[in-house]
Amino acid sequence: MNFPKFQRLVEERTGFKTMENATASGEYFSDSCGDMYNFFLKVGPGAVVEEISYFTTGCGFGTATCSIVTDLVKGLTIDEAAAITPAQVEAILDGYPEKKKDYPERALEALHVAIADYRAKVASGSIPDYATMPRATRAPEPTPVAPEPTPMQDGKLLISLR
Repeated sequence: MNFPKFQRLVEERTGFKTMENATASGEYFSDSCGDMYNFFLKVGPGAVVEEISYFTTGCGFGTATCSIVTDLVKGLTIDEAAAITPAQVEAILDGYPEKKKDYPERALEALHVAIADYRAKVASGSIPDYATMPRATRAPEPTPVAPEPTPMQDGKLLISLR
């Protein structure tokens, strides 16, 4: 397990918040430990997950796992998000301790409930079928340009590192 990455995920808690006006949400309650996981999705044209956030009552492993899922899902289509596997989540941390191996399944179950909520809303007509709308094209990210070194009076170069 990559403990420094795990620790960073727990401290930063990427995506840890509830979402107002979510397109869909899904909750999973773990009977084995009492943890609750809830994902919120904002879906846009092309059925792309434009925003994702979560709330959990779980421990650090629950928080880290949900943060990993938010990082993996954002920008994917609903179908691509549904295809994420526990092994993909586990690989981000280079594995989980044996007693925590089921955390990816728990988080993904909550994600699948949110995806099912989205699909049910589309089927009932309560939200538009975003999959039928053209996916927005993104402008390419500009390539960063390294600043030119600054010559000093003594002929040496000053190079700024960031």
